Amino acid sequence: MIVDLISDTVTRPTAGMLDTMMNAKVGDDVFKSDPTVNQLQEKAARLFGMEDALFFPSGTMANQAAIKLHTQPGDKIFCDKWAHVYQYEGGGAAFNSGVTCKLIDGDRGMFTAEQLKIAAAGRADIHVPYSRLVCIENTTNKGGGACWDFEELKRIQQVCKDLHLGYHLDGARLFNALVAKEETPKQYGELFDTISICLSKGLGAPIGSILLGSKEDIAKALRIRKLFGGAMRQAGFLAAAGIYALDHHVERLADDHQKAKRIETELKLCSYVKKVEPVETNILIFYVNDDLNADEFISKMSERGILLTPMGDGKIRIVTHLDFTNEMLDRLITELKSF
Repeated sequence: MIVDLISDTVTRPTAGMLDTMMNAKVGDDVFKSDPTVNQLQEKAARLFGMEDALFFPSGTMANQAAIKLHTQPGDKIFCDKWAHVYQYEGGGAAFNSGVTCKLIDGDRGMFTAEQLKIAAAGRADIHVPYSRLVCIENTTNKGGGACWDFEELKRIQQVCKDLHLGYHLDGARLFNALVAKEETPKQYGELFDTISICLSKGLGAPIGSILLGSKEDIAKALRIRKLFGGAMRQAGFLAAAGIYALDHHVERLADDHQKAKRIETELKLCSYVKKVEPVETNILIFYVNDDLNADEFISKMSERGILLTPMGDGKIRIVTHLDFTNEMLDRLITELKSF
């Protein structure tokens, strides 16, 4: 038995999702005539209480489109030093939009309104980049699935208003945060100018993300998606999976969180583990003792059929997901105890 905990992107469509996909009504989405894509976009916009939405092939493309619609080449965006838009999107902010990133030294991928004020302070003339956009990631990937405090997000929104900055949420795993914190999509829709949500992580769809925003911003995003090569034809087969995921796979995220908490408990009892980051959702990050190299540990666990991810700086990541069964959980714990 292979226990794949590399990411929640490794999930495969459930039988119900596959059946929904195969029976989807489709058209040419480039001409806005795919009824299932339109249904998904309308459903997502309604869910978040935002004006409009656009279906993208990937979360990276949705985030990069958001950055481009909020900025001009030579501008500056603010994000945490561990933010996905900076760390794991191939330098896309610089390549696609010609912007520079002002990195904020937050805690587990999360900074404060006061830190943003400090980062944005200083001269504002022709010698320095114009400040345009703040990017938040909730939950934080490299921060171990941590959830932002909503009141802090509101304080950051006020800073954005005061400084005339756009406010974008990389919500790749936002639904994990919503379930863990008992928050609602509409709370976030009222807070951010644009939001990206991923359907192919915890929600279990095979592909796709959605960008939400005003009608004006989504009209711009449609043009940017075309420029990025993201326009699709009969995408309704994929959108159907997204609709199914939103209808059936949100509340069950709590199961993934519970499994991660159990793994956290067991890891803390292992003598070779130096530190385990606090677990809030489905991502668990831990460190092994200095005499045991993280890459060596991952390699040895792979030999036992347990697949984990290195995150740099000695971090080892475990991500629970839809396909991670109770039997696999028991197998993982057995291997961790016997290592």
